[in-house]
Amino acid sequence: MGKNWQEWLSVNKRGWRLFVGGVCVFFLALFLHFREVRMEVLELNTTANHYVVAQVDFEFPDYETTILLKEQAKQDIGEIFEIDSKEVRSARSDLEEDLIRNKDWRKTVPMSTFEGMYKAADELETLLLEARLTDPRTIQKIRELGLPDRSYYEYIHENNATLPDEFWETIAQKIQENGAFSSNTVRYVTSAFKKESWPLIQDLALERLLKTKLSNMVPEKMTKVIAGTRIIDQGEIITSKHLTMMQAMKQAISEGRKIWDPLTLAASLILAIIFVTISALYFRISQPTFIRSIRYVSLFVSIVLLTLLFSKCIEYILLKSTSEVIEAVRYPIVAPFATILICILHSPRTALFAATFLSILLSVSLAVDHTHFLILNLVTSIVVIICSKGMRKRKEVFTVAFKTWLSAILVLFAFTLADNHLATSSLFINIIASLVFLMITAILVVGILPALEAIFGVLTDMTLMEYTDSGSALLRRFAMEVPGTYQHSLVLGNLAEVCAQAIGANGLFCRAATLYHDIGKMNNPEFFTENQQNHVNIHQLLTPMESAAVIISHVTDGETIAKKSHLPQAFIDIIREHHGTTLVYYFYRKQVELEGGHLQQVDESIFRYPGPKPRSKESAIIMICDTVEAATRSLEEINTATLTELVNRLVAEKAEDGQFDDCLLTFQELSQVKKTLVKTLLLSHHVRIKYPKKEKKLADDK
Repeated sequence: MGKNWQEWLSVNKRGWRLFVGGVCVFFLALFLHFREVRMEVLELNTTANHYVVAQVDFEFPDYETTILLKEQAKQDIGEIFEIDSKEVRSARSDLEEDLIRNKDWRKTVPMSTFEGMYKAADELETLLLEARLTDPRTIQKIRELGLPDRSYYEYIHENNATLPDEFWETIAQKIQENGAFSSNTVRYVTSAFKKESWPLIQDLALERLLKTKLSNMVPEKMTKVIAGTRIIDQGEIITSKHLTMMQAMKQAISEGRKIWDPLTLAASLILAIIFVTISALYFRISQPTFIRSIRYVSLFVSIVLLTLLFSKCIEYILLKSTSEVIEAVRYPIVAPFATILICILHSPRTALFAATFLSILLSVSLAVDHTHFLILNLVTSIVVIICSKGMRKRKEVFTVAFKTWLSAILVLFAFTLADNHLATSSLFINIIASLVFLMITAILVVGILPALEAIFGVLTDMTLMEYTDSGSALLRRFAMEVPGTYQHSLVLGNLAEVCAQAIGANGLFCRAATLYHDIGKMNNPEFFTENQQNHVNIHQLLTPMESAAVIISHVTDGETIAKKSHLPQAFIDIIREHHGTTLVYYFYRKQVELEGGHLQQVDESIFRYPGPKPRSKESAIIMICDTVEAATRSLEEINTATLTELVNRLVAEKAEDGQFDDCLLTFQELSQVKKTLVKTLLLSHHVRIKYPKKEKKLADDK
């Protein structure tokens, strides 16, 4: 999948550049167009340095007035009383005893039965237990709440607790409504319950419930402010009401923007085109190789768009939070996210441009303090670039984030001093917030990095270091099955790394790639001299053509093994290119001799590697070092002269054969590679002092 993606990137490069540019313009225009309105962030309980005037008409929720209205509404609920349940049940028991002992009740209510009297007493007891006594205003409010008021009775509480006759009349009516009782029965039962006074208990729980319900019915008070009205005076202490007014004014301004107006849309589009055009011109002038690479341009645009998305998410979360959160988190750190990714995936130079570009873009687009946001994000991004140099392990991303946080503390402290304060609560909150932002950035970078590497076929130093681990399954197998070739690869890796560093190429990539460049030899290890033991040369049993075929096959075999092992495409390219289309001259010459010296009788293409030729500086360096390292083993005497002659001759042969035609290696760089190669080989083959044997006689004399 990765290979298909990379091959697709190389087709119709101009059209793809236009497509990437169009995507960048589109999303950048959206980012610029749908930006939030920025208002000055005021700190609670501080003194206003200047007055603030309403820019537009707006309404804001007046929480203080709303609270007062709610409290006034609660006052409409008066005291509510209930009859002591013990007294009600006691009166009921007295009535039952009276009905049993005193038979005269039958004369008073001759039409009633004992059962009827008993049921009437039950009904009365239930009504008295459910009864709630309160003032007329409370009953009216209960009706406004839509609650049933059947159990509520008007009652003005005085020192005595005598229940009025109207209460008993109402109770009697309800008993008759609830059952088929005669008026005499109801009258007899109610008269038995009448007392001069009843113990009343205040129902505080019910009062609280009704007050809460009535309070919740009070709508939020919205206070209107006319444009031009001074809402904060200079020297006034900032309150929560002021913060609420500022938020409401911001929302009103945002709602008043004509985001779908053609002129507004055109303005956002033009700004996006300007930003993209300036970026393209910068890269075309300062980094032409970068702008020609579809892969890296696509990677750069992807990271920028991810950063814009990241910043929008942060802005959305902050704006949806309370005003206290917005007040606390004043300077979100966003730009280092893109800076560290680009620094790892491409170069510090490109990362510096991205840091500057994004810091400016985000500072004018997000609802933040423009100046402070720009300074903080630019400084932290530069620190990220400085600290990311030489980063070889993924966990070092967190170390970089921590060092960046230390620089952020200094910047935040400088902001506080500029406001004539030594230390404030907001300073400490912003220090903690900056740490959170940078840790989130580090986590996202570590998580996203492998995906970006896989999608765009880019290898970072961290990944390359992981591939140099000799404990990996493939390298362990390589070292065990073809130890001679493995040792050759280690030596070659060191040579290639030094030579690459000498001309500014990727030395770590050269070292990692050379470890795998000859893995194809694992299929036929005994056919290669470095793996032959007991001086047995198996090629003596083969024809030159057969020997050449086996030798050449290690390239295609290596490619197959690499794909099965899921090695990066860049490593596979090195496997295919490290011999280019070089002629296997030794066996070609033997075949010519077999044909009687007639060159036309031998098909030269059979004895050439399939290629392709090296297409990068690193690939060309590995080819040169591979050729020279193998040839130095045949030198009888190793010194500066012999090594220089050997290197110059072999490189000249490769150049005459056209092996460097497709790479970007210049003559100056080629000369530097040769000098470095000679120097490194000379140091690795330096002559050691020959230690004399210890003579036994001298040892005995001692």
